[in-house]
Amino acid sequence: MPEQMQRAPSPQRLAYLRAGRNRRRTIHTVQILLLAVLFGLWELSARLGWSDAFLVSCPSRIAATFGNLCRSGDLWLHIGTSCYETVVGFTLGTLLGTLVAVGMWWSDFVSRVLDPYLVVRNALPKTALGPIFIVWMGAGTGSIIVMTLAISLIVTILNMYMGFTSTDRNKIQLMRTLGATRSQILWMLVFPSNYPTLFNTLKVNVGLSWVGVIMGEFLVSKAGLGYLIVYGSQVFNMDLVMTSVLILAVAAVVMYQFVLWLEKILNKHWGVIL
Repeated sequence: MPEQMQRAPSPQRLAYLRAGRNRRRTIHTVQILLLAVLFGLWELSARLGWSDAFLVSCPSRIAATFGNLCRSGDLWLHIGTSCYETVVGFTLGTLLGTLVAVGMWWSDFVSRVLDPYLVVRNALPKTALGPIFIVWMGAGTGSIIVMTLAISLIVTILNMYMGFTSTDRNKIQLMRTLGATRSQILWMLVFPSNYPTLFNTLKVNVGLSWVGVIMGEFLVSKAGLGYLIVYGSQVFNMDLVMTSVLILAVAAVVMYQFVLWLEKILNKHWGVIL
């Protein structure tokens, strides 16, 4: 017989867990019902003539357009193009931004030199740089990825650097007293302490990366969801525009859920409190 036996959960604990599951189930049910009601009202307003389906489309026409795109085989090309550009820009923006933030934390001189440039760069409207990137990188995927990188990079630098500088100074001083090097302080204290900041930045960068990609595809693209939106608006095909917007929303949600899944994995296997 083992010396220590795992105690069974108390009835109060089981009731608490059951209540939590029921609450989450209720929330998900209400969310689905709310979405169904909104789409139902949208369809009803178009069929009863309360709104012009030519201008605002409707779920049934969107479904028909989606089916036509699937049968033509072009849909997956456009989705794949936009997803590829978003993932590359998102990844590069996060990695490069974090590296720059580490460099600014490591050297106060570097931080003071870069600070005014980061402030100006963050305040500058990103769309103003679009034509410049097109001239530099050419009218292709490269300019769209750089556009995405330009939007997510600054946010990552500012958020991560703020998190690094907010690390508990008493803990830093304790590690210095024990003889820890600056590198050890970074990797054993500062960086692990800012996993929540990192994942909050990732969540923000999901939306910013999609904004950068769509803005880039608005300016120059031969494929992608942004291309479909622009093309649909030019030929007054609002069914195509609304279909592309809904697909874009689903893709952004999937990417956001992937970040949440990654956060849970790290929390479970690394013991990081996020």
